[in-house]
Order: sequence, then structure tokens, then C-alpha cells
Amino acid sequence: MSASKKTAWAVAAAVLLPLVTAAPAAHADGKDGKDKQPKPPAMMSTVGGALLSKPGTQVQLGPGAPVLPKELSGRSWIVADAESGQVLAAHNAHWRLAPASTLKMLFADTLLPKFTRTQNHLVTSRDLAGIGEGSSLVGIKEKQTYSVHDLWLGVFLRSGNDAVHVLTSMNNGLKQTVKDMNDHAAELQALDTNVVSPDGYDAVGQVSSAYDLTLIARNGMRKPDFREYAATSRAAFPGEAKPGKKRETFEIQNTNRLLTGDIGVEPYQGIAGVKNGNTTHAGATFTGVAERNGRVLLVTVMNPSSKESHAVYREAARLLDWGFAASGKVTPVGELVPPRSERTTPTAPDDGTAPAPGKNAPRTPAHATAAASEQSGGIGIALAVAGGVLVLLAAAVFLVNRRWPLAATAARRRRSEETQESQETQGSSSDVNP
Repeated sequence: MSASKKTAWAVAAAVLLPLVTAAPAAHADGKDGKDKQPKPPAMMSTVGGALLSKPGTQVQLGPGAPVLPKELSGRSWIVADAESGQVLAAHNAHWRLAPASTLKMLFADTLLPKFTRTQNHLVTSRDLAGIGEGSSLVGIKEKQTYSVHDLWLGVFLRSGNDAVHVLTSMNNGLKQTVKDMNDHAAELQALDTNVVSPDGYDAVGQVSSAYDLTLIARNGMRKPDFREYAATSRAAFPGEAKPGKKRETFEIQNTNRLLTGDIGVEPYQGIAGVKNGNTTHAGATFTGVAERNGRVLLVTVMNPSSKESHAVYREAARLLDWGFAASGKVTPVGELVPPRSERTTPTAPDDGTAPAPGKNAPRTPAHATAAASEQSGGIGIALAVAGGVLVLLAAAVFLVNRRWPLAATAARRRRSEETQESQETQGSSSDVNP
């Protein structure tokens, strides 16, 4: 019976594969082990514009526009203006590839509204059954209670497949969650995406595209909780509760290296999330959002072939640098389309603070700001406190309330939190595990 539980996800995944086979995920190796750089389809989806359906790099440089960086090896990538939805440049934008943990953005965008962050859940062995070998984990233990807030921290910061499995179980299981995610992808017009495993673990038929991941991230950033979690660099996570003892915590850090930095990778100025991933078949994948001088860009890079250390982050940073320099100097090659239900009807923001036309939205309520401040240690958490604006997307009547990151505010918050952290370290010993 135990073995059956461990294979439950794989069995259900096979049953859920669509009758019409999707374009296959590009594996690292072909049948003979030599085909390491497969070619994209000759024609791909036209969602967002005809140019995006073509293989290769699509860009239309105007006077004074910088050329694209030479050091780009991703099989697929895209640079888009987060507010207007204009695609500034793209490379094989609709190539359906294995997404790895960037698929967790769709998981979060789909399930975040279903549970309150204060809701608690007692984890059972069934909740943790079937986690793929080699999965990233946050360290959830059975017979322990976690809040929904804890679980989402585990998903966003540590890309924890154990946290995903628990939330999936809370959502009536794998079959329901896969259906919900595929339905939501269709609503977003992320039509290159087919979900088999909610955690992004490699699975036959599981695909997405740079275009879709960017579309999903853009929609997710409309949600205050999504913005908060995506921008959180570090947080305290509950450890094992032992009878008669206070429950200790340990620190978890976001695996997005453009947010937290790493050896050889500096945090990107103005970064505010969103999600990275890496599996055998997907290679490294990354979607990020950043602000500079009042302009907000989204970038996605999938499966770079470069041997450069942290190539996916370095290439994403180069594309962001190019996008900020090229804004207003290129002719867009396409657009990020609105969700189906919002193509013709103006909609209020999800937190109920719709601004009057032409005016900034009111600031996020104080309790939301406080919650964000409590958990965040990284640049970009200003997403939770910055005023939003109304944006008209291309020809569609698509009004969206957004609170995009303000780099200066985020930098001030980071300095304040670093000072506070230093004072706490000097004042008392920490019970946080290394």
C-alpha cells in the first residue's frame, strides 16, 4: 500500500495526459545522446502576435536602440514591459519546453485565493506521498502542523515540493489541482502550457513556454500575497514541535539568486521576484520582474546551454539591462494578452481598492504592509506598499490595478532590515538553525 501511495502522482499523471499530444518537452539529449540542441518548431502559437510564432530571435530596433547582448544561449527567452504588455524582444517565445519549478508560479496563482494564510493543516504521510526523487524540499514533517502562510513560504523561497504536495492534498488532491491549473492556464490564454505535476517535476507531456511563464507571472503579480512571497528573500520556518518545548524555527532563503545573490552573482537592482527552476529535462529556467526609473520589465529565460556559472541568472540580467536601455527605442514584436474574462470588461483589483480613472490607487492597507515587512529581507518588497496605476493594454479594454516595485523604497527597507537584524544578532543569541 505504501508503494502504491508513492507512485500515486505518477499514475494519475499518466491518466491525465491529453488525448491530443502536446509538442514534446525538449530533453537535454536525443535518442543517441548527441542531440543536445534540438530545433524549435517551424511554426508556433500566434497568441500575442504573428512574429512570436516564428522561430529564432524577433526584435525590431529603432534609432538609438542597443543591440541585443551576444551572450545569450537560452533555447527560449522573452523581454516584456510588465505594465503595457508590449513584448520588446523574444527568442522562440512559444516553444513548448519543460518548465521545471517556474510552473509553481501557475500553482500559486491558481491556489493562493483558495486558502486563508492563517489556516492550519496537520500534515499526514499521505500528504507527502509520491514526492519525486531529488526534489527540492523545505523540510516539512508529518504529524506536524503548518499554517498556509508557512507552506507558501516553503513554495516560493525553497521551491519545496513537499509544501506543494501538502497544498495539493488540501485542494482535494492531484487530479483536482492539475485540472484547476490547466483551467486557469486556459483562462490566462497560456495555451502552450500543459500541467501534469503541480510542482514542476519532470513529467511526460508537461510543458510551458517563455511566453506563457511571463504571462502567468504578470497575472500572479496582481495578487498582494503573490507579490509578497515572490519578493521575500528570507524567513523563519517552523521546525519540529516537541512536547514541553517551544517550537524552534530555522531560516530559509530564497533560491532566486537575482534576489538574494550568490558567489559570482550580485542581487539585481530593482528585482522583485519571481521564480527559478532546474530539472534534468528542463535545465535551468527563470522568470523575473524588475523596476528601474519607473519602468517595470518581465523576463523569462529557459534552458541556457552556456557553461557559464549561473547562466540563467546572468542571461536574465543581461536581457533586463537591454530592456531598460531599449525601452521606447524598439517597435514591439508582440504583446502579453489579457485573460479571457478580462478582454472586454474593466475589472477591479483583487484587493478591492480600485482607483478612479487616471488616479493612483490608494496604498495597501497597513496590515498587509506590516505582514510583508515582517517576513521580507530582500529588495522588491516595496511591491506591497507602492501605489498602483491603471493601464490600458493595446487594443483590449483591459484595466488592471498594479503595484509594481519601487527600487528606492525597497533599498531603504533593505537597509532598515539589515540594521535591525544586526542589532538583534548583537543583543541575543539566535535559535535559528544554520
